[in-house]
Amino acid sequence: MLIAVAVKVSSAVPPGRGPAFLDRITQNGLFVAFTAMLVSVPLFMPLAVGVVAGDTIAGEASLGTLRYLLVAPAGRVRLLLVKYAGAVAFCIVAPLTIGLVGAAIGAALFPVGPVTLLSGGVIQPAEAAVRIVLIAAYIAVSLAGLSAIGLFLSTMTVVPVGAMAATVVVSVVSEVLDQLAQLEWLHPWLFSHYWLGFGDMLRQPVLWDSFAANGLLQAGYVAVFGALAYGRFVTKDVLS
Repeated sequence: MLIAVAVKVSSAVPPGRGPAFLDRITQNGLFVAFTAMLVSVPLFMPLAVGVVAGDTIAGEASLGTLRYLLVAPAGRVRLLLVKYAGAVAFCIVAPLTIGLVGAAIGAALFPVGPVTLLSGGVIQPAEAAVRIVLIAAYIAVSLAGLSAIGLFLSTMTVVPVGAMAATVVVSVVSEVLDQLAQLEWLHPWLFSHYWLGFGDMLRQPVLWDSFAANGLLQAGYVAVFGALAYGRFVTKDVLS
């Protein structure tokens, strides 16, 4: 909403200035959604997911409710899975909300018409809405690995703020390392490496290579840090 209002009350954005798609918003309001999701991925999304994932186990421990949850016949493994599922649900809803709200405010303030894709093809607004959902799905997959890291860190402490901050710091470090050319060999292994690869969802036809590579990478992080969280949590003495 802030992006849409700022563009509406300001003069035309020169081509090439600001985030990608920003200069196209005045011609087509659907680009508000694309711009908003692009701007949110590097910092705001990891920050929000870090807060949610870091609070999964540590939040219960800090409130003194974790041991009561485990007294119920839920089991530690089931509790861990349910907590992670809650974090993943947030990863799905958050980018989808940004995309839909961006499209709605864009349609309210600017004209809506056929969308010109990065490959030069043109699609109708209905198909553009599908592309928005695809991008939201791509971002949700991208954040699954970070959620697993946050879940693991949350099992390491009873202070949720510490787990939240550590998760966010890990995401920032990964993004910084991904910008260093000297560490190019490491880039494909960083969970943030494919975060901005959703531009392939705006091509005709859609290129699924980055989506598949991103999904495989995030699955690896989920497996590794899920196992670490399991190993830590099932052997942990729960005192609060």
